Amino acid sequence: MFNFLKDHPFAVEAFFESSLVLTFAVPKEELENLLPDCLTLDIFNDKWAFIAVAMVQTSDLRPKGFPKFMGNDFFLIGYRIFVRYTTNEGKRLRGLYIIKSETDKKKMEMMGNFFTHYNYTTTDIQQTQHDNKREIKSSLSNFKIEVETNNENVPLPSNSPFADWKEARRFAGPLPFTFTYNAEKKEVLIIEGVRENWTPKPVKVNDYSISFIDSLHLKEVKLANAFIINDIPYYWKKGKKEKWKG
Repeated sequence: MFNFLKDHPFAVEAFFESSLVLTFAVPKEELENLLPDCLTLDIFNDKWAFIAVAMVQTSDLRPKGFPKFMGNDFFLIGYRIFVRYTTNEGKRLRGLYIIKSETDKKKMEMMGNFFTHYNYTTTDIQQTQHDNKREIKSSLSNFKIEVETNNENVPLPSNSPFADWKEARRFAGPLPFTFTYNAEKKEVLIIEGVRENWTPKPVKVNDYSISFIDSLHLKEVKLANAFIINDIPYYWKKGKKEKWKG
């Protein structure tokens, strides 16, 4: 009865204290079956598709226009595939398709699953910072990531398909749009994100293990890039729906 509430019925704003994103390159054939028919993979060099793991510390998350004291602070994790979508008007949009979402608080799981289709689950998050090294890990989700955040001359990951950081930046995220598809109604839900002064800084990944990526049983996965941004106001517009005519 209230399924329409899951379609981002109002704009939401938050402050990103930090957003750490690791992007993995995968041969396109291995990700095609994870997408609905309305979306296509965003491809690099006619070979590589990409999964991004975004770990975001948010504060004051609330409906846009509400006072800050009504907001909440959450840690959010999103596993997203880089995709493209062509609207009925012929506009080609570049964005993300979410395949898994996690948070550190039950309240966000409940709210997120009431107002979105992202299927949040709650997990434990431990964060530590020693000098320029930052570690984020979870026992329940079985992941661990350690990065160096103050290195001025960061090399690309050793097996990255990118030639330089300029190429890598195109697949750093977040992209302007996020897409959800209702196959029964053949409806595409488009959510647009808005931010300013978004300048991702390359970071060196010292170590990582991510159980969810392993669970996809992909034959070839390469760490392609890793970026961090700090102190960014961000908001998501109200969702828009259109019939897919494919």
